[in-house]
Amino acid sequence: MTTSSHSRLDAALLASMPVLFVALWSTGFIGAKFGLPHAEPFTFLFVRFVLTLALLIPLVKLMGSSWPASWKLRGHIAVSGLLVHAAYLGGVFYGIYLGMPAGLAALLVGLQPLLTATLAGPLLGERITVIQWLGLALGLAGIVMVLGSKLDPGADLFQGFGLGALASVLVALAGITLGTLYQKRFCTGMPLLSGTVVQYLSASVLLGLGALLFEERHIEWTLTFVLTLGWLVLVLSIAAILLLMALIRRGEASRVASLFYLVPPVTALQAWWLFDERLPLTALAGMAITIVGVVLAARGQARR
Repeated sequence: MTTSSHSRLDAALLASMPVLFVALWSTGFIGAKFGLPHAEPFTFLFVRFVLTLALLIPLVKLMGSSWPASWKLRGHIAVSGLLVHAAYLGGVFYGIYLGMPAGLAALLVGLQPLLTATLAGPLLGERITVIQWLGLALGLAGIVMVLGSKLDPGADLFQGFGLGALASVLVALAGITLGTLYQKRFCTGMPLLSGTVVQYLSASVLLGLGALLFEERHIEWTLTFVLTLGWLVLVLSIAAILLLMALIRRGEASRVASLFYLVPPVTALQAWWLFDERLPLTALAGMAITIVGVVLAARGQARR
């Protein structure tokens, strides 16, 4: 293969990373919907992370990956793990477990790109262009259109769930937002594979403590739960997270965050396919607007 062919292949692989990440990450809400009837949220996530570590730790040794160079860096990586994994996933799973509709949870967490872009300037010194702001605004509008059919404007906001569920999802929103910014600021020297191990270790300690203190830790080991757990471990906790870490290292936080705008529309498509949830024309239009918004946000960063 010629040098130019290698270059084209590398470029194609790099271009496919965001698409693959969105496709994998969007299955998280589907996995929660399948698995939570069979296990409490913190217990579910603790088992998921323990199994993930059982696969990742030997992989670090097999691939000869180096560990973080200093204890200071390891501490920063552990903090980012508490935010990106424990706070985000724990908040989403617990909110859905308490009765919040998955669509509303996705909508609230979907505010993350706008919140990240707002904070990236003062915290990281990133300049957000007018085109990027337009893209972020379009992305938010598209999310509202996609998921708006799941919400009844005339109904009580807290019908079917309480303030605890809302607070849990807001914790998830804060966790993934601050985690993205924190990792970009303090973890730039993080080895990808071993750093992810450190993140999961810190997250599993916190989630295990939560399961010990607040849950009965009972699991129904049905076929559905086992298959869901396997998917979340192999695809979400390993493949998608490694992609996310790589994307954060390659691009600015606000540009990486714009990818999350694509997650709710893709999740809605998966829910339509798996659970026959119908998509009205407004939802389809919202998907198109969301994709335009992401393209604008990405190009606005690339042309600076």
